[in-house]
Amino acid sequence: MATLLPPPKRQKVYHGIPEPEPESPHQSQNIVVQFISEEDGRSLAPAVNIPANLPRESLEALLNKISIQDEDPVPFSFHVNLPEDKNAPQGAPTRIVVSKSLEADVLDHPSGTFTSEDILIVHCSPQSVFRVRPASRCSSTLSGHTSPILCASFSPTGNLLATGSGDTNVRLWDLNTETPSHVLSGHKGWVLCVEWEAMERKLASGGHDGHVRIWDPKTGKPIGDALKGHTKWITSLSWEPIHLNAASPRLASSSKDGTVRVWSLLTRRAEFTLGGHTASVNVVKWGGADVLYTASSDRTVRVWDTKQGRPLHTLKDHAHWVTTLTLNTDFVLRTGPYDHTGKKPASDEDAQKLAQTRYTALLRTSPAELLISGSDDHTLFLWSPLSSTKPIARLTGHQRQISHVAFSPDGRWAASAAWDNSVRVWEGRTGKFVATLRGHVGAVYRLAWSADSRLLISASKDSTLKIWDLKTYKIKTDLPGHTDEVYCVDFVADKIVSGGRDRTVKIWKN
Repeated sequence: MATLLPPPKRQKVYHGIPEPEPESPHQSQNIVVQFISEEDGRSLAPAVNIPANLPRESLEALLNKISIQDEDPVPFSFHVNLPEDKNAPQGAPTRIVVSKSLEADVLDHPSGTFTSEDILIVHCSPQSVFRVRPASRCSSTLSGHTSPILCASFSPTGNLLATGSGDTNVRLWDLNTETPSHVLSGHKGWVLCVEWEAMERKLASGGHDGHVRIWDPKTGKPIGDALKGHTKWITSLSWEPIHLNAASPRLASSSKDGTVRVWSLLTRRAEFTLGGHTASVNVVKWGGADVLYTASSDRTVRVWDTKQGRPLHTLKDHAHWVTTLTLNTDFVLRTGPYDHTGKKPASDEDAQKLAQTRYTALLRTSPAELLISGSDDHTLFLWSPLSSTKPIARLTGHQRQISHVAFSPDGRWAASAAWDNSVRVWEGRTGKFVATLRGHVGAVYRLAWSADSRLLISASKDSTLKIWDLKTYKIKTDLPGHTDEVYCVDFVADKIVSGGRDRTVKIWKN
């Protein structure tokens, strides 16, 4: 009997069309790459010939191997600058960020600027060696305030949290247990700002009643009576940096009455009053070079000597109210002697040395203490105010008023938030535009950076918080949960706090 053969295998068809032949694997070409330091433009390694499809992680490993060798590997971010185009629309990208590979991001870029024949100049920025984990969940919703929460601030070590509200109270929260520790009552109006001393021994609060109050965070009791002198509400507070005065730092307060007062907490009196502005002083910052910076609705930024209270410079380029300021040293001034290692200073002298070391180390990466001012004229200016009254750069692109601007802890980047629903990222030393972060559908009120400068968080009128990844300039995590506008946000270690119109404080963690 003859053996029956099986029927021929039916050819698979898709909607009547035969299956296409499998493509042969794509052969990637080699390219020549020159790694350049973003900081000073020096070459980090000889030019190398590598496959164009080498993943970004392999680029990082290669650069560590050929440039750093024996030390622990350092994480890098990579980008390639686009050639300048005078006809490009305002706000057009100026760089290509390498997030996958040079082939996928640069050679296949829609602009068609680069080919495999070019020597690609890849700019490298070292990232912090420590890494902050992005928050992904709300670990606590803390109720207690009976009016919208207007300000929130972590203490320098991240163990305590202070929030101020329209209910005239400041509340302290213990972050180890995520429970309330003290209610600080004394203001007769809304609490508009809270500011920790960098040694965490005192907390200052400013209110709509025009009073400044100093509190002991351990007991929750006021230290003496309110500091009175301002005739209108307090807009901003700033402590004297620890590397200048560790034993008894002074406090500066700015007010709607157009003045700034510098208070000595030993005598509990105003050492002097700075009265040069002709309208509300919206922000005061105490710089590490022992000067005060003030921004006002009279369209000027002023620089003051803190020893005698005399004016040093007036910066006049804005065309409308100046509402926000940031220094590239903000983070080290705020945290004083405390860093990611968690070491505690043994004495005031020890704290002063540690704070001075951190401040000096940051200034090594920057030509000087830099300042960015943001205004209702939709623009920002980058200044080196101790060396010139002319701005280094004018930062344009926002379509509405600037609500907040913040330097990253390492001073490399600055981010600005505006009423046009967007966040923009700029180079911290040159003011060049880097990227626009879009995702919010309401005005963005407030920004905060992670301590490693890799993540940025934004709080918005649309009731959400968004964490942005500074390697890809995309949303890393969306944090919905608030039921109304979010007015304030702060970021310390891997914890985020937010508060707003819904009268609840939320703590976010990984």
